[in-house]
Amino acid sequence: MASENALNLGCGHSFIIILRDSYPINVLNQLKVVPEVCTIYAATANPLEVIVAETEQGHGILGVVDGFKPKGIEDEEGTRWRRDLLRKLGYKT
Repeated sequence: MASENALNLGCGHSFIIILRDSYPINVLNQLKVVPEVCTIYAATANPLEVIVAETEQGHGILGVVDGFKPKGIEDEEGTRWRRDLLRKLGYKT
């Protein structure tokens, strides 16, 4: 799936990682320390749309649209749930 999506984008010097049964947040820090990784556009379980520019030289990624319009503002219960999830995943202490 990652290879197919990369070919469809047709943008050089880019790569896509697709994870199954895991959370993107679990590998994000490891990717950030790789010297060849210049920019991470998204680490999400949401659907994405990639904004691609085309010039005479080729294609390039300008950015991504991540997910859907917000449904509202997080309340205290939602904040507790999110923080507990991040602690459970080992991302927050």
